[in-house]
Amino acid sequence: MPHLEAVHTPSTRADVWNVGNAHCRVHYQLLAEAEPDLLCRALNLFALQFLTPQQVNVQRQEDLLSIDIVMDGLSWHRAQVIAEKLRNLISVCSVELQTAEAAWDQLAQAAG
Repeated sequence: MPHLEAVHTPSTRADVWNVGNAHCRVHYQLLAEAEPDLLCRALNLFALQFLTPQQVNVQRQEDLLSIDIVMDGLSWHRAQVIAEKLRNLISVCSVELQTAEAAWDQLAQAAG
């Protein structure tokens, strides 16, 4: 009988949709109604795939929430699938997806 061993789970879930595709850092920008459970529902889409965001920023502006999520290590296809799932959440008005580098370039141009 084999000895009992601890189960070691990988730190990130493999992207089985596009194993050969390069991974990138993406930036999601959500605008949604300020519902108490919205942030949990949005972040749950990442948690269900064993993904942890690099950065999450939330600001409430009257009846709206502005949510920025930066995620590392996704293929572009997988990032688009998650964006579509975010768009399908009730109370979400819009979801913008871009590479994090493009988002930082836009901020630099706006500030300059």
